[in-house]
Amino acid sequence: MAQKAIREYDAKSILAKHWDKYFPDFTYAYETVIVRNGSELTKAAKEKTWLKEKKLVAKPDMLFGKRGKNNLVLFKDAKPGDVSLAKAASWIDEKSSTEQSVYFSFDGDTPTGEPSVDMLTHFIVEPFTPHEQAEEYYVSATCVGDDDVIYMSAEGGMEVEEGWDEKVTELAFSITATEDEIAEKIRANVPADVAEKDKANFANFCIGFFKAYRELNFAYLEINPFVMQGNKIELLDMVAKLDDTAGFMMKEQWGNIEYPTSFGMEEKSPEVLAIEEADSKSGASLKLTILKPDARIWTMVAGGGASVVYADTIADYAGIEDLANYGEYSGGPTTGETKFYAETILDLMTREKDAKGRDKVLIIGGAIANFTDVAKTFTGIIQAFENYADKMKKVGVKIYVRRGGPNYEKGLKDIKEAADRLGLYIEVYGPETHVTDIVRMALEK
Repeated sequence: MAQKAIREYDAKSILAKHWDKYFPDFTYAYETVIVRNGSELTKAAKEKTWLKEKKLVAKPDMLFGKRGKNNLVLFKDAKPGDVSLAKAASWIDEKSSTEQSVYFSFDGDTPTGEPSVDMLTHFIVEPFTPHEQAEEYYVSATCVGDDDVIYMSAEGGMEVEEGWDEKVTELAFSITATEDEIAEKIRANVPADVAEKDKANFANFCIGFFKAYRELNFAYLEINPFVMQGNKIELLDMVAKLDDTAGFMMKEQWGNIEYPTSFGMEEKSPEVLAIEEADSKSGASLKLTILKPDARIWTMVAGGGASVVYADTIADYAGIEDLANYGEYSGGPTTGETKFYAETILDLMTREKDAKGRDKVLIIGGAIANFTDVAKTFTGIIQAFENYADKMKKVGVKIYVRRGGPNYEKGLKDIKEAADRLGLYIEVYGPETHVTDIVRMALEK
């Protein structure tokens, strides 16, 4: 399962879109906007009149937690809930105008470790929800081993983690557990501290939550806290990750989802974003991370496990500073998908010659495939070679191939003949060669 974090705004939008299916006994106002600055917020208020009529809460929406402890939640001024549209717009402009230091760990209220420093670029704004502490609850779900696990607590908010073992009820369900079995177990294990009058509603909400987590292909989903006032629900804070391998079949359910870069991390390159988009539309797996674009060793590795092995081997032989990228293509990609992936790699590696005048190295490796048609994927790579042969020769690229699996003999024969025809240096090996021996061969030469 590939987990990708999404914004709180998007997580709430997904649940709101399917609210009636999973939470038919509850109401949720879903009044929320995401903005970059105060002027965007003021503009949004022209259509969403509640922004002018209600007291507000504003906070960054950039994939980091502990916003309250970092003093990055605006929810009160002179009195609780007394934040107007103008105040929220001004606060957002203030926080987005200079770099902010964010701590990810605390000892009580004291920050520990080094902070991440970056600009705040996205803010979520919602109505303030007056409520009592006793009306705050916690629920989350994730995959642990072969099971899906739900965590429930009668106490929500920033402090739930500090007494986790005592405060949180944990229930595990196998992938074969039926809806009735799940509902029965949740009802039988509502945390003891949930008020008696709220136990039935709490159980029903958690049952719907867990069903939504599974059917909407979340890899992780947390609401901390949610406020329950009778059958009225407010989702105060959410954290979510999607199983992005399901993206190609969840377009309608998820809507237009983006996977943002976490606070403090470098922005993704257009090439990485393009591969992520292709990956989201495919049943195969296409992954790319650019480590050092001016390095000389590039890889096209089939399989996630193999990609780790190749990266480690290259680091052992040449040092990590010589490795340009990390990634994989696997799961039976089409010829077209493989061609696009290969062209992305070739475009990046042929932009500049090696600074030390050395040949660049392209390693096309992988273990022995179970079901991926090697000849079909190699056809995509050959088509990419045909489009980039001149550039590859200009910067000096040597190609080393090791592959096994269905149709591997034809695939190896085709890629060798194509490279020879195009005047490209290539060495080709099958499963008789150790999986990473081509790394040694390439770097010793």
